[in-house]
Formats: sequence, C-alpha cells, structure tokens
Amino acid sequence: MKISIVVPVYNRPDEIVELLQSIDRQDYRDFEVIVVEDGSTRTCKNEIAPFAERFDLAYYYKENSGPGQSRNYGAQHAKGDYIVVLDSDVILPDNYLSTVAQGLADGSIDAFGGPDRANPSFTATQKAINYSMTSFLTTGGIRGGMKQADKFHPRSFNMGVRTPVWHKLGGFAQMRYGEDIDFSIRLKEAGYRVLLLRDAWVWHKRRNTIASFYRQVHHFGQARICLYRLHPSTLKLIHLLPTAFALGTIVLLLAAPFTYGISLAPLLLLILVIFADSLRLNKDLHVAALSVVTTFVQQFGYGLGFLSECFVRSNSGQVLDEKNL
Repeated sequence: MKISIVVPVYNRPDEIVELLQSIDRQDYRDFEVIVVEDGSTRTCKNEIAPFAERFDLAYYYKENSGPGQSRNYGAQHAKGDYIVVLDSDVILPDNYLSTVAQGLADGSIDAFGGPDRANPSFTATQKAINYSMTSFLTTGGIRGGMKQADKFHPRSFNMGVRTPVWHKLGGFAQMRYGEDIDFSIRLKEAGYRVLLLRDAWVWHKRRNTIASFYRQVHHFGQARICLYRLHPSTLKLIHLLPTAFALGTIVLLLAAPFTYGISLAPLLLLILVIFADSLRLNKDLHVAALSVVTTFVQQFGYGLGFLSECFVRSNSGQVLDEKNL
C-alpha cells in the first residue's frame, strides 16, 4: 500500500525540515511526499531539496489560498492508495507510517485521524498549549482522546483518506477555517467508515506564542458557526461551553467588588484544578502555571470568536455559501 503524504507550508522552512527528517526515519518506506508552498515569502524549496535524494519528494509553489486548498492541490498529484495530510509543524515518531499501514491493512477503512502529543523538546508555552487543546478538562477529549471514537472527527494535522474517496467528495471545501471538520462530517454523512487510530499519533508543535494561539482559537470559534449553518445537527452543548465560560468569568470578576471577593472562589478553584492536572501530566511547575494561562486564553478566544460570529451573521443577513465561509 502506497501512502501519499501531503503537507501545505506557509513561511515555515525550518519546521518543514524537521518534519521531513522525521519522515526520513520511518520504518515503512512505501510513500511519497508532496510539499505545497502556499504563497510563502520565505520559501522552503532550497531547505528541502536534499531530501529528494532520500525519498520520493515533490515540491509545488502556488499562490496563497489557505491550507485547505493547498491540500487539495497536493492531492491532485498524489499517486498513493491513501492521502495522508499533515501540518508542517508536526514531527512523526519512527513507527507512524507502519502504524497507519497496519491500521488500514484490511482495506475496510475509508478515512482516519490520529491524536497529537507534545514532544519533550517543545517549549513550555507549546506544552501548555498542547495541554489546553488535548486535556479532558478543556476540550472533553474531542481531539483524539475520547473513548467514544465514533464521535471523533479527524483534524487535518493528522488525517488520512482513501484517494478515490477524497476525489469523489472533492476534498476540502473553500473554507478558511474549519474545513477539516467539514470534510470529516461529509465523509460520515456519505456513509464512509471513519476511524480513530489511537496509536497513529504525532508530536504537534502548535503555536509558539500566546497571542498567536488566541488568534487561532478565535478563528476556531468563528468556524463553529459556519459549520453549524452547513451541518446543523453537529452543534453540541460542548461547543457552547467556552462562550458560557468567558461570559461567566467576566460576570464573576465584575461581581468581585460587591461580594468582597467571594465571587472569585470558583475561578480560584478552577485555577488550582487546572494547575494540578497539568502538573500531574507534565511534571513541570512552569508548564503547569502556563497551562492556566493557555486554558483561559483558549476558552476566551474560542468563546468570543463563537459569539462574535453569531452576532455578525445574525446582523448581516448574509446568505452562507462556501465562498463566504
């Protein structure tokens, strides 16, 4: 079984080199790699050129259109049985592709996704962001840690689709954010078998600053409204919780002067719980303290993004289609 790995990259030449180094260490060798430069001003062409002597590597440059359309562009050139899409900021364990190949060996799986982890070499901020994105306390395990795998939606940082299925569904829609969840939903609605491969995990760097992390999760919150309009049945209570958290926190802070600080007790308790949980998982006081910050940033960013998109859509009367997502 041949695997086509498609990686969009935008101004991240150093990160794509790390990813390619980890691909070169794979114990499964029947693969090709397709790198799609998405209109970068800092291209990676020269940095990745030496890898073409190590394995089947193709490089394409195109005008900027976002990661979803860049993945579609790469998929057009794929020759493998499965298309595996990875973000440029991931690193693969040496057995990643063999684990994927083993999971797909019986031919019954049409698409899969896998979890992510933080590598010990990551910065404290990256580890804290990883905690806030993967902890059961913050996301309920919806990003690969859940026990109910049938409710799992693969994300594009670690996602694979049978090549004919990809082309039949047209790949990712023309959405700037949330396009991977939309694709996962369409796969399931079309009756394809989508599976969580728990052992096919990757190290995922995510963002390296608090500000960039806030912008990212803010976009995630906005995307959830777009996904709701396309797939109304997919909106769940857990998607509303960050907005409730943000508004509730603001209310508790405003009430503090009138309650002699008693209203802050729930927030202090939550801070202690997050700190203790992150310390248990990461064994690092600095990461645990930063996890409190990143968790509040995540909840506020997502919640306010969700709320602002609700307001914009409801007041603009805009008719939603793929072009204005």
